[in-house]
Amino acid sequence: MNPPAERIATRIAPTPGAVTATDAAAEALAATALFGSLQPPVLRQLATLCGRRHYSRGEFLFHCGDGGDGLLVVVRGLVKVVVSSSDGVEMLLTTMGAGDTLGELSLLDGAPRSASVVAAEPTTVLRLGRRELLDMMARHPAVLDEILTTMGGIVRRLTETSSDLVFLDLGARLAKALLRLAASHGRPGASPGNLVLDVGLTQSDIAAMVGATRQAANRALHQLAAQGWIGVDGQVIVVRDLEGLRRRADGFGPGGLLSSR
Repeated sequence: MNPPAERIATRIAPTPGAVTATDAAAEALAATALFGSLQPPVLRQLATLCGRRHYSRGEFLFHCGDGGDGLLVVVRGLVKVVVSSSDGVEMLLTTMGAGDTLGELSLLDGAPRSASVVAAEPTTVLRLGRRELLDMMARHPAVLDEILTTMGGIVRRLTETSSDLVFLDLGARLAKALLRLAASHGRPGASPGNLVLDVGLTQSDIAAMVGATRQAANRALHQLAAQGWIGVDGQVIVVRDLEGLRRRADGFGPGGLLSSR
């Protein structure tokens, strides 16, 4: 049986072109919170251990239950992190883009992947093996500290999501999800103060993110638009009033659980 291509690639002697590839990988690693504290020589050494892969839109980087044998660094593009029930109902946990890392949980415990990750647009990632990463964590405490910080953030996000499903109405959950997307992926719009969300999320994706049906999420989107807080044009959402959206996320405004208090 022939070994996997990415293993063959790590044994091929460097060529002049590979130096540029290593520099690009080191630059991508330096842009992450996880590896940003490392010195350039260490980053270059780590970059030589990376495999690089490109994914088309809709292609899965890995599935829930796959072996957790490494960490992925998003170089460019956008991915969706999703979980599914046994009958196929899907929930979108989060979206991640350039500079984000995937797979920290399996890195620590060696267990299978706890969620699936699919490319929302053409995406390029770097892959680092678990053994190399554990060695890096042992030699560089800052990397271990950042891994633990990342784990803490995941636990907090899951706790917040669970409480939101219980205590917030759909409109508030949707407003909160849009605020998170605006903070991570928003870009300035044509009008002052506007933020454009053009991340390739369908209404089904948005519904999965807030634990609702597509029809209910569509109605909630139009309710937010009717208040002038957002604009909707296909898959593009424009945030027009951040303060109004924040108040709706807190349960105030038309339809909010706190609107009559």
